[in-house]
Amino acid sequence: METIDLNSDLGESYSAWKMGDDTAMLEIVSSANIACGFHAGDPSGIYDTLQAAISKNVKIGAHISYPDKAGFGRRFIDISSKDLFAEVIYQISALDGMAKTLNGKVSYIKPHGALYNRMATDLEHAKVVLDALKAYNPKLKLLALANSALINFAKNLGVDVIAEAFADRAYTSKGHLVARNIKGALLHDVDKICARMIKLVKTGELESIEGKSIKIDASSICVHGDSPDAVAIAKAIAVAFKHEDISIKSFITT
Repeated sequence: METIDLNSDLGESYSAWKMGDDTAMLEIVSSANIACGFHAGDPSGIYDTLQAAISKNVKIGAHISYPDKAGFGRRFIDISSKDLFAEVIYQISALDGMAKTLNGKVSYIKPHGALYNRMATDLEHAKVVLDALKAYNPKLKLLALANSALINFAKNLGVDVIAEAFADRAYTSKGHLVARNIKGALLHDVDKICARMIKLVKTGELESIEGKSIKIDASSICVHGDSPDAVAIAKAIAVAFKHEDISIKSFITT
């Protein structure tokens, strides 16, 4: 049976402002990228999401970000290397500390939004984050954009990297994510999404927005938790995978 990890960005609600349905998503996904308070989330909500994830044996990742709640972490922040290093350690340690009170732990990190995109192309910037990861716990894995230069760069620095693809995003013929402000960047047709993900798992290929077949080497698939269709998409993918004898299983084995 073929296996694939299914992950989602969770813990992003803030006080009375609700984002996504963490409870429903945790019934489906195998890995949860939980906000650390810099782009979204508050301590109480983050704690609740951690507690729910641990109860479902869903593996936990620190969803680190630039300090940008107003922009939901999607704006580039001009930050010094020294500050970025400290802020990454701050976020990982905060989430891991909360998880430990629940007999859980952070097993990997996944950068969010603008930080994620910057790291995929700016390896000097990425190295600061990777150095912080290694300083906190060199056994932590990194969830990163499949086909990006970051994959081999991180591996060469001794970081265990898991490449991910996105179920609800379109790709260019060069294997990059289509920018969110371009028409067609966000996918909503559940049947087409399921067909794309089955093809990805079985062949390692996707169709680009230009209609070309592209190679995507990924061991994890992300469904964005902030999408209005997130739960429906995740459920449909899980059902489609079951029909195709594809098992949803985290890349974290311990």
